[in-house]
Amino acid sequence: MRRREFIVLVGAVVAGPLVARSQPSERARRIGVLITTDEFDPQGHERLTAFLKQLHKLGWIDGQNLQVRILWGAANPEAFRKYAAELVAFAPDVMLATGSSAVEPLLQATRNIPIVFVTVIDPVGAGFVENLARPGGNATGFVLFEYSLSGKWLELLKQIAPSVTRAIIIRDPALPASLGQLGALQAVAPSLGVELALVSMRNTAEIEPAVVTLAGSTGGGLIVTASPLASIHRDLIISLAARHKLPAVYFGGHFVMDGGLVSYGPNLVDQYELGAGYVDRILKGEKPADLPVQAPTRYELVVNLKTAKALGLTIPPSLLARADEVIE
Repeated sequence: MRRREFIVLVGAVVAGPLVARSQPSERARRIGVLITTDEFDPQGHERLTAFLKQLHKLGWIDGQNLQVRILWGAANPEAFRKYAAELVAFAPDVMLATGSSAVEPLLQATRNIPIVFVTVIDPVGAGFVENLARPGGNATGFVLFEYSLSGKWLELLKQIAPSVTRAIIIRDPALPASLGQLGALQAVAPSLGVELALVSMRNTAEIEPAVVTLAGSTGGGLIVTASPLASIHRDLIISLAARHKLPAVYFGGHFVMDGGLVSYGPNLVDQYELGAGYVDRILKGEKPADLPVQAPTRYELVVNLKTAKALGLTIPPSLLARADEVIE
């Protein structure tokens, strides 16, 4: 996999795209960032820019008191291990990890350098922290959602398309949090009269034939559980849903912005901005062991009416009234 490393000037991010700059002075504090998406993902850049802008607002200026090194893992386990070692060798004062796939190798590489994580599901179950109130180690951050949210995706699918009797669940079985999400879906499926059909997402070669096979019968719908691979393969998944006329529910608004039908989940940009706040506090002397892991305080419903029309669906007015964003 091709690797590109960014030494980012925060002031430049505020004004424009990410660019390489000269090394800052010896006095600069260091931040390492390991991102689960690939370097060409515009949504990944949007969230990263929000993180850097928030740091800028908090007074951290590259070239004066800050140096940032950013590596993109592209949901590649081998790359995560390699880049985790590189970031630790960079000797940062604190690191930002986006997603469980980034946190785990960083914790394997160091138990001393503070780590702030975002978009992580079940950090206690994964062993990243001792508990949410008192993390206890060198990592803390922000939870993406609790597993129970996954059940709401199936309820939402039935609201939008009451005729759905089989839901194709696209998931990454290698991701530990995938099992908890599936369990929440399985818990509500019988009461909604929906059969679940599982599709693994190890690579693109698996996704398309499985969806094609399962989409042949009537009453089909689609749910995409949260994972870095889902975001990386979202163009393919969205196009398959459109081609086979499958109403689909996604975990993040970036899917709906790219043509998906509907999403329900936390605002991912918010998580990165909150992450910047914890990075700031750690740089000012606080310890991650004492900073509680926080869950989202609000969730967003995003609806794409253009996609609904193409699928021949009428979104219930009660659902539209609740939507945080409607794409015409």
